[in-house]
Amino acid sequence: MATTTADSKPASPSGRPSKSYANLLRELAITDYKIKYQGSFLGGYIWTIAKPLLIFGVLYLVFTRFVRFGNGVPNYAVNLLLGIVLWTYFSDATVRAMASIVERGDLIRKVYFPRMIIVIATSLSSLITLAFNLIVVAVFVIFSGVGLQLTAPLFVLLVLELYALTLGSSFLLAALYVKFRDFKHIWELGLQLLFYASPIIYPLSFVPSRYQALFALNPIAQIIQDSRRVLISPTTLTPLDVIHSPLVVVPYAIPIVVLVVGYLYFESAASQFAEEI
Repeated sequence: MATTTADSKPASPSGRPSKSYANLLRELAITDYKIKYQGSFLGGYIWTIAKPLLIFGVLYLVFTRFVRFGNGVPNYAVNLLLGIVLWTYFSDATVRAMASIVERGDLIRKVYFPRMIIVIATSLSSLITLAFNLIVVAVFVIFSGVGLQLTAPLFVLLVLELYALTLGSSFLLAALYVKFRDFKHIWELGLQLLFYASPIIYPLSFVPSRYQALFALNPIAQIIQDSRRVLISPTTLTPLDVIHSPLVVVPYAIPIVVLVVGYLYFESAASQFAEEI
């Protein structure tokens, strides 16, 4: 009789285990989304929308009533909301994915399946949240009088780019966290620095011109600025406007590089997860 362990691949009677893995991925993603808001009085759907709206409300009040630099920015409210929604997805998804392997330690030690399914499922559950939040953004865009741009369909490509960057970062963080639990604190600090280094609460045009190209090399900045351009305003500065050299490909290439490197590192470390968790 054939036996399987957590580190040995089980035989599949049909020779096609991919279908069962797809089912497992779907179930883990749905379960992860439900667990995120388990026990919530208001429910997951309410908190999914409420969280970015509350952050948006506070930042909008601060930067239009107190600091007041938002008053001089066309469509500042919509630009701010879009930036917060995209950032919240990247931040929440990577933080949750980082601990996903450790949290599923009991399952990993008992059953064989590709370990990357856990990380992908976590990223997909966060993608569900992003989808709900983007509906809110679309409502804001339409009812604020801005109206969707003809280039709006290009936003799908930017979401895919953001997902690639998020998934690659999640692979790296999840594998590193198994070995070094300090990465939780390192990444939290890194997210704080990245938040202020990205044009989320301020437009790229507010950055001194001599530093705009440097800021635009940040893939989060590129995704947010390109998203604002295709959805809200064709005059929004993007890396194509401020980087006048071959380096302009850098922010667009980083998500692909991070995804490939993250995947390869995760795969090389995955065989030891059961012993290290």
